[in-house]
Amino acid sequence: MSKAPEKSLLKKIRGFLKKIEGDHDRELSPERQKAVDFCNRFAVPIHLVVCVLLYFCIEWMSRRSFTQAAAFVNDRTKVFLYNALLIFMTTLPAFLLRRRAFFRCLIGVIWLTLGIANGIILSNRVTPLTGPDMTTIGEAMSVLTKYVSLPIQILIVAGLILAVLFLIVMSFRAPRYRGKRSFKVIVPCLLLAGAAFFGLTRYLLDARQLSSYFGNIAFAYQDYGFPYCLAVTILDTGIDEPEDYSARLIDEILSEAGEAEPDELTEYPDIIVVQLESFFDATNVGWLKFSEDPYPNWHALTKEYTSGLYTVPTVGAGTVNTEFETLTGMSLRYFGAGEYPFKGVLRKQTCESAPYVLGNLGYTAHAVHNNYATFYSRKTVYANLGFNDFTSSEYMSEQEDVNEIGWMRDKNLIPHIGAALDSTENQDFVFAVSVQGHGAYPTEDVIEDPAITVTGAPTAEKNSQWEYYVNSTHEMDAFVKELIDYVDGRGKPAVIMFYGDHIPTMGLTDADLKKGTTYQTCYLMWDNIGLKHKKNHNITSYQAMSELLGRIGIHEGTVFHFHRKMKNKELYQFDLQTLQYDILYGKQYVYGESNPFPPKIMAMGVTTITLDSVQEVSEGTYYLHGKNFTQSSKLMINDDWVETSFVNTETLLATGVTFSEGDRIRVGQLSNSNSGKILSNTRSIVWHVPEGAESLNTASQAASGTEGANSSAQAAATPAPSGAEQTVNNGTEKAETAQAAGA
Repeated sequence: MSKAPEKSLLKKIRGFLKKIEGDHDRELSPERQKAVDFCNRFAVPIHLVVCVLLYFCIEWMSRRSFTQAAAFVNDRTKVFLYNALLIFMTTLPAFLLRRRAFFRCLIGVIWLTLGIANGIILSNRVTPLTGPDMTTIGEAMSVLTKYVSLPIQILIVAGLILAVLFLIVMSFRAPRYRGKRSFKVIVPCLLLAGAAFFGLTRYLLDARQLSSYFGNIAFAYQDYGFPYCLAVTILDTGIDEPEDYSARLIDEILSEAGEAEPDELTEYPDIIVVQLESFFDATNVGWLKFSEDPYPNWHALTKEYTSGLYTVPTVGAGTVNTEFETLTGMSLRYFGAGEYPFKGVLRKQTCESAPYVLGNLGYTAHAVHNNYATFYSRKTVYANLGFNDFTSSEYMSEQEDVNEIGWMRDKNLIPHIGAALDSTENQDFVFAVSVQGHGAYPTEDVIEDPAITVTGAPTAEKNSQWEYYVNSTHEMDAFVKELIDYVDGRGKPAVIMFYGDHIPTMGLTDADLKKGTTYQTCYLMWDNIGLKHKKNHNITSYQAMSELLGRIGIHEGTVFHFHRKMKNKELYQFDLQTLQYDILYGKQYVYGESNPFPPKIMAMGVTTITLDSVQEVSEGTYYLHGKNFTQSSKLMINDDWVETSFVNTETLLATGVTFSEGDRIRVGQLSNSNSGKILSNTRSIVWHVPEGAESLNTASQAASGTEGANSSAQAAATPAPSGAEQTVNNGTEKAETAQAAGA
């Protein structure tokens, strides 16, 4: 009996859809039928012309200049036509369908949307839209407000809505192909077209019109076109299997590198590595002039300690790729073009790294970052790199101390680096990632009284950008000195390495620099253990950790040891590629075919956040008392969080709240990424209303014997059962008895 209403409903739905799509079944007017017949007869050439025009619009938006797009067509005609053909190839499956017009519109809108997105991205950063960016749309949306003005955001949303509406209308109103489809002809033709396009690709690669290796991804997009480069970054991922890859080859590489010499240290120092966002020595720009030295501390320190140029794998963006090379000793040159291991392989598996290597020597590894935890998947990847805990901005109460464009100041890292160093009795490895130097750099003067005045840039807008950048990095220079003074003042042996992750997004070329290239920032190794110093000693980011540990006297780590022994050998790069492939994508012969690095259960925050008591202020308004709260701390009732105000590190305020019998009350750390996700939470307090009480206020007053709005809620809140599993801010543990205040 239940099937009859169901069939009736389906019949109504079909009738509704048929009514909407009625035009598809009606006879077309003679004029429209004539136009449709013409388009069907010359479908391929018309289709190709539309793809050429569409691609020109994409390049126009990517280059943000009609004349530059036209120059690309003139100078790189073969490449331009190839990219138009690539777009054409993606629309060919339309010939298999009756709804060809709609399918072509759908593919065209997708390409146009990607082109617009690329233009927006290139207006704010050097690196264009790549395949890995497609996997982090949520992260892109979370930083949209920092890069794109509100009116542009509104236009973007309006454009997306119009595109969706257009596709909805076309899905119902676009004419259908009514002719006979001969799949015996269409399918072989499509296969032949695919084979021909593949052959054309190989021909252009052999003729060096195209390239499968992007030394500079921004330049590659300019030279080889947006569709081709985007396709390469999507399809070309990972590391290619080396020739003659086998257990025997790995054994030969390891045998040539030899055994690592034993460490001769009597006391291991604390090791701190600080990655400085977009930091490089702006005095290296030939045409800039400054009212005074913007980096007095850095310049003084480089005269006393090991320092030099720091070669990184990226320009103007791609922070985590420099991070990856520094932590693992692996080179990005062997990965696919535009690839981010943090967005790919490291989300799935562990990898030998400095935290794992030092962990085997008794070190505790801490990560500290004054930006949100999930950016570039750090919350996941850091656990797979062997960190014991990760203190992100959500676990910092200094979140409101930001610069003129909203990035947290780097000086706020110092207390959290200190907390990490104080959290254990043994030696610590701290990896801190700064954010203050991040763009986008304002094109108007936003600093009322700049400490450093900058001149010499080609335009007023560029000069404003440089003055902002220099003053921001001037503060970072002060942070470097403050951190050194703090660490040295602890009276324990320590080594600190500072380095810039990439140059700023300012459109610099090698010709603008007095020395080095746009792939080189700067680094500094400070210590208080009497290490011998090397001045003007240039290193690469993937050799830096090997250099640092070797200078200390630590010789552990397969990859780090390989660098020390093999970097001057003829087959160094080939063997490095082979090791990287074996470790990340191969059979891990280097470890006896068994990964020795289990994933860490990584704690969020080095200090424990606790909820001790709940105090009613008035009906629906409560104070939450505890320890180590931040602006990201939110009241959680069962599994839902509610808006909560930060009063101080020991007090939160929640309003408009109603508790029910048995509710589990916790404090959770809400991600600053606007994703709405809770990163971790405290242990629970279970809410109970005393028998006979009409409300918590009545119950708490009756229990405490006092009156007034500030009466304590301890009589109504009882601890969670001691066996309840909770995800807390220092790992996944069993909830202990959380005694309410005064109970």
